[in-house]
Parts: sequence; structure tokens; C-alpha cells
Amino acid sequence: MADDKTKSGGSDRTRINVNEDYELRDWASKLSVTPERLKEAVQAVGSSADKVEQYLRDAKR
Repeated sequence: MADDKTKSGGSDRTRINVNEDYELRDWASKLSVTPERLKEAVQAVGSSADKVEQYLRDAKR
């Protein structure tokens, strides 16, 4: 589902859309990874922010 840019906040904070440059940049910064690493994580576990964060945390161990 595409972002509704007329609404701020909202439920899509739980999803990472790597096809939107600003989301890719912001999530990569928040999770302290490169945009490429974030794309790999999303490819591996899907777009759920919680799952991506857990995947990246587990990969650091």
C-alpha cells in the first residue's frame, strides 16, 4: 500500500518501504545500518519494522 502523504503519523510506521528514498534513509539512520543492509534485511524478513529490527540485532551477535 502506498503512503498517504496527506496524513501525518499513522499505522505505516510499522512498515518499512525501501522504495521510498526518505523512508530508506530515515530507517537506515534509525537502525544504524547502511541503506543496502536495510534492503537486505527487508528482503530476508519482510517489511515489518519489528522483524527487521530483530533480524539486524540478531545478525550483530
